Amino acid sequence: GGKRVILTMCLYEAYFESIKRGKKKVEVRLNDAKRRKIKVGDVIEFMNVTNPNDTLTVTVTELRKYDTFEEMYHNIPFKDFDCDGWTMDKMINGTYDIYTPEQEKQWGTLAITIKYEYAG
Repeated sequence: GGKRVILTMCLYEAYFESIKRGKKKVEVRLNDAKRRKIKVGDVIEFMNVTNPNDTLTVTVTELRKYDTFEEMYHNIPFKDFDCDGWTMDKMINGTYDIYTPEQEKQWGTLAITIKYEYAG
């Protein structure tokens, strides 16, 4: 049988499509309680927020923890997030639209490198 899905995460449509096209190779999250359970080799199902029946499955190939999103963005090329040509300010501010600096301080950050397997 196939590998079991360890957890489901929601994604905005633009990011969802970007993973499907093979452009977005790294997913950015807080390293919160739910995310701390993820291991390399785990299978994650992403659900399209706009259309929850639309899912895709990825395998985790690498996990990198950083204290801050800025540290992460200095370390990983923007193109791996499908953000080629973005400035550091745009990257950080875009992330703070989703997560607060307080959350970042509390949990730290996690870069999840993924390999797209198939669409559900």
